[in-house]
Amino acid sequence: MTTPTAALLPQGPRGPQVRPTGRRGVLRPTARRAEAVAGALLAAPATLVFVVFMFVPLALTLWFSLHEWGGFGPMTWVGGENYTEIAGDPVFWKAFGNTIVFTVLTVPLGMALGLLAAVLLNRALPARGLLRALVYVPVVVSGVAAGVIFLRLFDPIRGVVNQVAGTLGLPQVDWQSSGTAALASVVVVVTWQGVGFAMVVYLAALQGVPREVYEAAAVDGAGPGRTFRSITWPLLAPTTWFLVVYSVILSFQAFDVVYVLTRGGPGTSTTFLVQYAYDQGFTQLRQGYAAALGVIIYVVVLALTVVQWRVSRRGGDA
Repeated sequence: MTTPTAALLPQGPRGPQVRPTGRRGVLRPTARRAEAVAGALLAAPATLVFVVFMFVPLALTLWFSLHEWGGFGPMTWVGGENYTEIAGDPVFWKAFGNTIVFTVLTVPLGMALGLLAAVLLNRALPARGLLRALVYVPVVVSGVAAGVIFLRLFDPIRGVVNQVAGTLGLPQVDWQSSGTAALASVVVVVTWQGVGFAMVVYLAALQGVPREVYEAAAVDGAGPGRTFRSITWPLLAPTTWFLVVYSVILSFQAFDVVYVLTRGGPGTSTTFLVQYAYDQGFTQLRQGYAAALGVIIYVVVLALTVVQWRVSRRGGDA
């Protein structure tokens, strides 16, 4: 005879199933320990990779930044002298300002062009897949290859850019001797490489917007501009914040295109933080000073990421 309590229990092939719980419906200590051990074992490979390739290099960089070291021989403890020297280094502040200008120019420009491409290529167009692929191709081109290609295009004498400008009656630009022109060439190349990624991310977000929302807006008489301002742009806000954080981090790590295209010149007009750290570490053989620069770059990027994350959370809660 089945009791009323047994009748409420889940029925198995051999009768009611009883979960391994205590008197208050919680897992027994043995079951909890087994579950914790299983979770730790499953997470161990990822945790090991994260520690080896993230925390260990970070700790070593911080340790090196407190020493004077040329890459060979014993290290000399100098404490915070590298950071004190960086604070009074005019080249560092020039590189920091160049990186900020570079970030302010490339991040909004790349995201705006990516959003424009996503909106246009989200519609029914002939050869839409081919057009998407053409926009995305620069993403898979290495920075070194892109730098070499555009180095030929921006050549002051034989470059295609100046030849086309001459044909149109525009003035010739010395892309390698003018600081402003050299910075503009770097901005063009990095933006060209980043538009495809922003387009793909925005396309994924646009295809997640319910079509019924656009149909309701059309029934209410909203035009394309009002629909974009009131529906598309607000719904793309989380995607935009992700792209802002990602793009800012990448812009602070810009190195390969700059190194191939301008090598930081002319003078220090296109010297960015990572390239300055590379120059100090591998050209001047000041590994400790370069490590201190790396720590500063890490702290700046971390601070910007935290600020943007808190702002995005506040916007999402509003």
